[in-house]
Amino acid sequence: MFVKDGLLERVKAEGARSPADVLMTVDIGNLMDLVDGGVTQPVKSAALESAIPANLRGADGQWFSLSMRARVLYADKGLPLNSFRYEDLANPKYKGKVCIRAGQHPYNTALVASLIAHDGEAKAEQWLRGVKANLARKATGGDRDVARDILGGICDVGLANSYYVGQMKSAKEGTDARKWGDGIKVVRPTFARSGGTHVNISGASVARNAPQRANAVKLLEFLVSEPAQSLYAQANFEYPVRKGVALDPIIGQSIGELKVDPLPLTDIAKYRKQASALVDKVGFDQ
Repeated sequence: MFVKDGLLERVKAEGARSPADVLMTVDIGNLMDLVDGGVTQPVKSAALESAIPANLRGADGQWFSLSMRARVLYADKGLPLNSFRYEDLANPKYKGKVCIRAGQHPYNTALVASLIAHDGEAKAEQWLRGVKANLARKATGGDRDVARDILGGICDVGLANSYYVGQMKSAKEGTDARKWGDGIKVVRPTFARSGGTHVNISGASVARNAPQRANAVKLLEFLVSEPAQSLYAQANFEYPVRKGVALDPIIGQSIGELKVDPLPLTDIAKYRKQASALVDKVGFDQ
């Protein structure tokens, strides 16, 4: 079962009568809400554990990542940028040059939660205030709007998800999306502390009341197999969780292989409420 909104509420309401075997969602926060809501069950599977790195699954087998999307830097092609740290986005040299979607969007609260996990709340707050001071426009819109506004000369840099690069650069010649994709360069940012890039995920859990538990586990095992992981890469422009699976050529050429931040996603997820409160505290979206 995949529901964009209200998945937890729906499965809870259905209770023991729920027909759902597998619960699928995007964003680590949404996955952890399912676990915390008591609608998942633990799974022990050698196939899942060997395919998915430990930092990308629940230690108790309650949830599993199926694909990754990196939070990357979109930049003006004229900038001499080949490397970038997330922390740099708060540097005063980027004053009036940063575009980003709302801080309260799950993609951004997960990043702020990572900063809290790495460096503590005080430094994360300082970073948020620095980025807010550097904004070229209000923090709003979507990730593709970052590319649009860089091409339009409104800003020079911004954070956005990696798969949008594939969507834009593969769009039909002459469309706005294609112009936006071709008008930017993409840099993989890293955290100063770990040297890794922040990722969020699509993932799944076996439902607590799964009528066909064995088949549910088989489905998850298939989704981390090489053929299915190739589909995630080629059809969705996402990063496979399984090592050795080829990236989509556009992602490979534009962004390249990832060195994923080794911080366990569960550590990030536990700070997401603090991250959300910080975004409000600094008035990031106002």
